[in-house]
Amino acid sequence: MTDKIREGMEIIGADGVHVGTVDRLEGGRIKLRKSDSFGAHKGHHHYIEIGFVAGVEGNKVRLSANADIAVTLEEEPSGRPVPL
Repeated sequence: MTDKIREGMEIIGADGVHVGTVDRLEGGRIKLRKSDSFGAHKGHHHYIEIGFVAGVEGNKVRLSANADIAVTLEEEPSGRPVPL
C-alpha cells in the first residue's frame, strides 16, 4: 500500500476530516508538511506511522482513526508522541 502514497496527498481520518498533507515517506512513517503543524508545534514536521493507514483512495490517504484521534497519534521526528 505504501507504494501508492505520494507527496501532496491529503491525509484524512476515518471520518473524512483533514489531518494533514503528505510530505514524503520516511522510515516507515508518513512525514507531514510543516504547514499542517499546529500550536506550539507549528513550523516543524510531524509523522504518522504507516500502520494507521487504512487505505489509499484516489489522492487521499485514509487513516483507521478519526481525525481528532489521529492528531494525538502524530509523532515528533524523534518518534515520541506530540504533547498536546
